Amino acid sequence: MTHRTVADFLTPDGFVQPSVSAVLREGSVITEAGRYAVHALAARGTRRRTPYGSHPARATEPVLLVPGFLAGDSSLAPMSRTLRHLGFRTYRADVRANVGCTLAAAAQLEERLEGLAQRRGSKVRIVGHSLGGMLARGVAARRPDLVAGIVTMGSPMLAPGAHHVSLARSVDLLVRLNRAGLRNLMAADCVAGSCAQESFDQARAALPAEVDFTAIYSRRDGIVDWRACIDPVARPVEVRSSHLGMAFDPAVIAAVSDALRPAASSVVEVDRGEIA
Repeated sequence: MTHRTVADFLTPDGFVQPSVSAVLREGSVITEAGRYAVHALAARGTRRRTPYGSHPARATEPVLLVPGFLAGDSSLAPMSRTLRHLGFRTYRADVRANVGCTLAAAAQLEERLEGLAQRRGSKVRIVGHSLGGMLARGVAARRPDLVAGIVTMGSPMLAPGAHHVSLARSVDLLVRLNRAGLRNLMAADCVAGSCAQESFDQARAALPAEVDFTAIYSRRDGIVDWRACIDPVARPVEVRSSHLGMAFDPAVIAAVSDALRPAASSVVEVDRGEIA
């Protein structure tokens, strides 16, 4: 990137930042949002015509949704609604805006997992978008006792620094605001110091074989180098979506649902009154 706010080690050899014009591919987010709206309307009509009692059985393992950089829980609300209609128990990560220190965010995520696992009496499956997926992978490697599986969407675990210049400017702004005295924002150490190195190492730590791992990526991604999203230990799934659109594109949600099917193999009767 031009400002070099982000450390060089976050962009290993073999990975590159998307070109300046690559962000134009993100324009398809409008089409993807339209597809979601059409899909949601059709699904609503189908549910109204479906006899009571024939809804999908609910999966026993909870699913925690973790938003990406600069985003909050609301960014994954459309995905959450669809997954719930498909029988999954979805939960928020309690993130208003993913803009702080990644180590602090990982600690918060781990605490959320502990509470959720204790409440539901089972391991948790995590779905993370972009940075959220990187956090999920790090916590899963550290706490496999809490995590049954992870699904990442456009998460550049292999090269978090290989991102578009527009994102780099956002990082730079957060660092400047932090220096100006605004708390709970990314500091320089979070993107160029020991904090950044530790976060990077956590996102690449050895993952136990019992933790199911699916990495969803798109060659149309205009924000990060799509090659950095394919973890060698993951089951790769390619979609045709923009980076931002992965949060609600029906095709991506279908891929996420398929990746969560191991959680659906053990089910209980639908409890229509339980909403997290």
